[in-house]
Amino acid sequence: MAIFGGLLIVIGIILFFVQKNYSTKLQSIRSATSSTVADLQRIASEIAGEIGSGNLREYVKVRGIIRSDAPLISELKQEPCVHYSMRVVREYEEQYTTTDDDGRKTTETRRGSENISSNSQSIPFTLQDPSGELLVNADGGDIDTIQILNEFRQDNNSSSSISFGGLNLTVTSGFGNGRRTLGYRYTESILPCDREVLVIGTAADEGGKVTLRKPMQSDKKFIISLKTEEELAKSTANAAQGFFYGMIACFAIGAILVIIGLIK
Repeated sequence: MAIFGGLLIVIGIILFFVQKNYSTKLQSIRSATSSTVADLQRIASEIAGEIGSGNLREYVKVRGIIRSDAPLISELKQEPCVHYSMRVVREYEEQYTTTDDDGRKTTETRRGSENISSNSQSIPFTLQDPSGELLVNADGGDIDTIQILNEFRQDNNSSSSISFGGLNLTVTSGFGNGRRTLGYRYTESILPCDREVLVIGTAADEGGKVTLRKPMQSDKKFIISLKTEEELAKSTANAAQGFFYGMIACFAIGAILVIIGLIK
């Protein structure tokens, strides 16, 4: 009982850090200054006139449309985008043997999976609102995506390679230890072009051009979201609250079980 209580306390500690991350994200959403592209360009020009270019550092939130003249092409579905993440998972079945208290052995089959390929890429893109456009450097961003692929393909047990879109991968169909490959699951998510997004980050005057990028401060998040500000704040607040209550429950129940276990 004490061991289970200790495990709950460990889970509570993990939930504490998860809840803290969501709380920081919510604070970032609320504290960033609402701006337009024209606002930032004007501020950058004023600062450059007073103390020189390259000194703009404002934590802001800007809503606009994603534009790119040379978009990424996602690896699997070959869709134009400014960010994608993909994964290929091998699904298999294997035999395993258990022995009961009387020494009787039973052989059963179970399913499992393993990741065999994953990749993620981003490129800078233009954010366009009715007042103008600026550059977004997406590196290090918390990027909202839409899933465009979730497909399982059976293994034909005869090929030493698999291919999907732009992916070509050498594999081993049967890979020992009593395991047999059933097939491969392909998933891919993208941040597509020509979609409206909310970008929360630091506006900087880099090379005479206003750019939104990841803040230097650890307590400020860099967020690129397909949600509206209201939707993003609400979902983040709900998540922070849910993890907070989960953390409290784990600490409370865990402590009670540890005390009972020690008394016994």
